[in-house]
Amino acid sequence: MSVGDSDIAHWQSWIGRAETREEVIEGESLRRFAAALGEDLDVERTPPSLAHWAFFLPVVPPDQIGVDGHPRRGGFLPPVSLPRRMFASGEMRFGEPLRVGAPAVRTSTIRDLRHRRGGSGELVLIDVEHVIVQDGAERVVERQTIVYRDVGGRVAAVEDKGEAVQGEVWTPGPVDLFRFSAVTFNSHRIHYDQPYVTREEGYPDLVVHGPFTAARLFGLAARREGRPAAFSFRAAAPLFVSQPVRLAAGEAPGSYRAIRCDEVTAMEAKISL
Repeated sequence: MSVGDSDIAHWQSWIGRAETREEVIEGESLRRFAAALGEDLDVERTPPSLAHWAFFLPVVPPDQIGVDGHPRRGGFLPPVSLPRRMFASGEMRFGEPLRVGAPAVRTSTIRDLRHRRGGSGELVLIDVEHVIVQDGAERVVERQTIVYRDVGGRVAAVEDKGEAVQGEVWTPGPVDLFRFSAVTFNSHRIHYDQPYVTREEGYPDLVVHGPFTAARLFGLAARREGRPAAFSFRAAAPLFVSQPVRLAAGEAPGSYRAIRCDEVTAMEAKISL
């Protein structure tokens, strides 16, 4: 699919657009999020990894859902015509943890939109900043990069090399993917609709959510080093359902990786304390 200069100019007119939402940080929603991650259910005492992702979820009626399960484009996000959408990377810094039972306000702003053309085809990248304020103080500042791309070719199946692994082994199954989709109200069909993901999007099987992997890496880092003051991650390759993933520290201080069973690094993350 070709993207023209007029398309880019139109979509870039969304830069600076902002929306604000207020929501109570409700304990049971947070507990379900912790359960989906496999973390402590006493969320009043120990907040789960990346707890803010349990809130401020997109809610639209059925007639505003696109064929891929995402909300239709052209509202807060521009109507980018490239069909595939993925959460590519994120950077965040944290103040005090969100207080359960109290309201919080999130302001979201589109900060940038870039067009790239390369060997993998057309790409459009959108940077969205989210700032969550509670009790008059910033609790989370996050910058997400969302990438849109063309259909592309089929993705090869991942071969499990069956080698001995070091680090924490995580094998997300279909129930895990369903529960994470449920607690984040994520209806993207690549995570639960096996015929769709294989026939329409060309993947060999259900795709593990990027935020699910990021939260697991955050949890590993927090258990080893203490609660991070900042966290960033970048997705590099897809993970697929029911295949073992090794979550391990990287070579650089504060770095962590999610490594597929074919030894390809699927995600890199970094923390600072």
